[in-house]
Amino acid sequence: MLYNAVNGNIKIGNTDMDFISFGKGDKNLIMIPGLGDGLKTVKGAAFSIAVMYKCFADRYKVYALSRKNHLEKGYSTRDMAADYKTAMEKLGITQAYLMGISQGGMIAQYIAVDYPELVEKLVLAVTLSRKNETVQKVIGSWLKMAELNDYKGIFIDTTEKLYTEKRLKKYRPLYPLLSKIGKPKDFSRFIIQANACISHNAYDEIEKIKCPTLVIGVDNDKVVGVNSSEEIAEKIENSELIIYKGFGHGVYEEAKDFNCRVLDFLNLK
Repeated sequence: MLYNAVNGNIKIGNTDMDFISFGKGDKNLIMIPGLGDGLKTVKGAAFSIAVMYKCFADRYKVYALSRKNHLEKGYSTRDMAADYKTAMEKLGITQAYLMGISQGGMIAQYIAVDYPELVEKLVLAVTLSRKNETVQKVIGSWLKMAELNDYKGIFIDTTEKLYTEKRLKKYRPLYPLLSKIGKPKDFSRFIIQANACISHNAYDEIEKIKCPTLVIGVDNDKVVGVNSSEEIAEKIENSELIIYKGFGHGVYEEAKDFNCRVLDFLNLK
């Protein structure tokens, strides 16, 4: 398959975890997705993810790992970090570069804090280290919709909060169709992961992160708040901060140079 893209699944405790891999490099890059993973895992998405992040394929062996398929009630971002450690061990990965986006960044913080030997470099994109009024309000509203089985409401509100007006003008006419695609069988994984986002609090511990860290934020983040990235960078001594102007939470999809800037950071000696 193109870019050596492969769909995979590994056993984690009494359940399993979906993952995809691609690339042919001799260094490992672990990608941890955001809260959307609660609605749909990376299962079957090897080709599309490989195309989206193809610039990493020559230099890195890239893994995108979902959360495990069965999550216990009250599961935290720290619990999820422990699962990722187990997954890395099962995949034979002793050290890797980590890129966490949104909730993936929350989990990546705990991996770097609790298992520093696993992390060579760290990328934290559009994420936070502790809850704030914005994330409580936004994810709280998604939780209410999930409890009402309102996938259309979650889809539209998420899309409106992720993207710039330029992209939204293209998406809005398609809402009636797109909001019918991808509805999960139930919302239990999403609800557990959403609660984990709201309760995440690594603020007092992220100063323990010593590996080189790239923090990426935006000036109009309607999901995790506008100052969350600056707050993280201030606490991590060996960090570099990039703030995109004119973008929202979905900057990783919209900014044409996003992957290139991540790649430049990872490639630095």
